[in-house]
Amino acid sequence: MNTMSYNGYTAKIEFDPDDNILFGNIIGIRDTVGFHGESVNELKEAFHEAVDFYLESCEKAGREPNKPFSGKFVIRVKSSLHSEIAEAAVHSGKSLNQWVSDTLEQVIHTPNQCNQ
Repeated sequence: MNTMSYNGYTAKIEFDPDDNILFGNIIGIRDTVGFHGESVNELKEAFHEAVDFYLESCEKAGREPNKPFSGKFVIRVKSSLHSEIAEAAVHSGKSLNQWVSDTLEQVIHTPNQCNQ
Protein backbone atom coordinates (compact mmCIF):
# COMPACT_ATOMS: atom_id res chain seq x y z
CA MET A 1 0.00 0.00 0.00
CA ASN A 2 1.32 3.44 -0.90
CA THR A 3 0.85 6.11 1.75
CA MET A 4 1.63 9.74 2.50
CA SER A 5 1.77 11.39 5.92
CA TYR A 6 1.25 14.98 6.95
CA ASN A 7 0.54 16.66 10.28
CA GLY A 8 -0.15 13.32 11.97
CA TYR A 9 -2.56 12.07 9.30
CA THR A 10 -1.86 9.23 6.86
CA ALA A 11 -3.50 8.74 3.50
CA LYS A 12 -3.75 5.69 1.29
CA ILE A 13 -2.72 6.55 -2.28
CA GLU A 14 -4.11 4.90 -5.43
CA PHE A 15 -4.07 5.42 -9.19
CA ASP A 16 -7.21 5.71 -11.32
CA PRO A 17 -6.31 4.56 -14.85
CA ASP A 18 -9.68 5.71 -16.27
CA ASP A 19 -9.16 9.34 -15.23
CA ASN A 20 -5.35 9.12 -15.26
CA ILE A 21 -5.05 10.66 -11.79
CA LEU A 22 -3.60 9.80 -8.42
CA PHE A 23 -6.05 10.00 -5.52
CA GLY A 24 -6.00 9.44 -1.82
CA ASN A 25 -8.13 9.18 1.29
CA ILE A 26 -7.10 9.75 4.88
CA ILE A 27 -7.15 6.50 6.82
CA GLY A 28 -7.72 5.92 10.51
CA ILE A 29 -10.45 8.52 11.02
CA ARG A 30 -14.24 8.30 10.88
CA ASP A 31 -14.65 11.35 8.62
CA THR A 32 -14.09 11.01 4.88
CA VAL A 33 -11.34 13.23 3.52
CA GLY A 34 -10.23 12.70 -0.07
CA PHE A 35 -8.01 14.50 -2.57
CA HIS A 36 -6.45 13.97 -6.00
CA GLY A 37 -3.77 15.23 -8.37
CA GLU A 38 -2.33 14.59 -11.80
CA SER A 39 1.26 14.35 -10.53
CA VAL A 40 2.97 13.36 -7.30
CA ASN A 41 3.68 17.01 -6.49
CA GLU A 42 0.04 17.95 -7.18
CA LEU A 43 -1.15 15.04 -5.07
CA LYS A 44 1.12 16.00 -2.17
CA GLU A 45 -0.06 19.62 -2.30
CA ALA A 46 -3.71 18.52 -2.48
CA PHE A 47 -3.18 16.22 0.53
CA HIS A 48 -1.71 19.05 2.61
CA GLU A 49 -4.56 21.35 1.56
CA ALA A 50 -7.15 18.66 2.40
CA VAL A 51 -5.74 18.10 5.91
CA ASP A 52 -5.47 21.84 6.57
CA PHE A 53 -9.01 22.42 5.28
CA TYR A 54 -10.34 19.54 7.39
CA LEU A 55 -8.75 20.94 10.55
CA GLU A 56 -9.97 24.49 9.78
CA SER A 57 -13.50 23.23 9.03
CA CYS A 58 -13.65 21.34 12.32
CA GLU A 59 -12.46 24.41 14.20
CA LYS A 60 -15.06 26.65 12.52
CA ALA A 61 -17.79 24.09 13.31
CA GLY A 62 -16.66 23.96 16.93
CA ARG A 63 -15.94 20.26 16.94
CA GLU A 64 -12.84 18.19 17.55
CA PRO A 65 -11.29 16.68 14.41
CA ASN A 66 -10.93 12.91 14.39
CA LYS A 67 -7.53 11.93 15.68
CA PRO A 68 -5.76 9.23 13.72
CA PHE A 69 -4.93 6.10 15.67
CA SER A 70 -5.12 6.56 19.42
CA GLY A 71 -2.41 4.02 20.14
CA LYS A 72 -4.92 1.62 21.65
CA PHE A 73 -6.61 -1.37 20.06
CA VAL A 74 -8.29 -4.51 21.29
CA ILE A 75 -7.54 -7.93 19.88
CA ARG A 76 -9.01 -11.32 20.64
CA VAL A 77 -6.77 -14.36 20.83
CA LYS A 78 -7.15 -17.91 22.11
CA SER A 79 -6.67 -18.17 25.87
CA SER A 80 -3.68 -20.48 25.34
CA LEU A 81 -1.95 -17.85 23.17
CA HIS A 82 -2.78 -15.16 25.73
CA SER A 83 -1.08 -17.32 28.37
CA GLU A 84 2.01 -17.84 26.20
CA ILE A 85 2.28 -14.12 25.48
CA ALA A 86 1.97 -13.28 29.18
CA GLU A 87 4.67 -15.85 30.00
CA ALA A 88 6.99 -14.43 27.33
CA ALA A 89 6.45 -10.93 28.73
CA VAL A 90 7.29 -12.07 32.27
CA HIS A 91 10.46 -13.86 31.05
CA SER A 92 11.57 -10.69 29.25
CA GLY A 93 10.90 -8.51 32.31
CA LYS A 94 8.28 -6.45 30.50
CA SER A 95 4.61 -5.72 30.96
CA LEU A 96 2.23 -7.49 28.61
CA ASN A 97 1.53 -4.22 26.77
CA GLN A 98 5.23 -3.38 26.40
CA TRP A 99 6.09 -6.88 25.19
CA VAL A 100 3.31 -6.84 22.56
CA SER A 101 4.24 -3.31 21.46
CA ASP A 102 7.94 -4.19 21.14
CA THR A 103 7.15 -7.41 19.27
CA LEU A 104 4.81 -5.70 16.80
CA GLU A 105 7.32 -2.92 16.21
CA GLN A 106 10.05 -5.48 15.54
CA VAL A 107 7.86 -7.32 13.02
CA ILE A 108 6.88 -4.12 11.22
CA HIS A 109 10.46 -2.82 10.98
CA THR A 110 12.19 -6.09 10.05
CA PRO A 111 12.85 -6.41 6.30
CA ASN A 112 11.33 -9.30 4.34
CA GLN A 113 8.37 -9.72 6.67
CA CYS A 114 4.77 -10.03 5.51
CA ASN A 115 4.10 -6.33 6.11
CA GLN A 116 3.92 -5.12 2.56
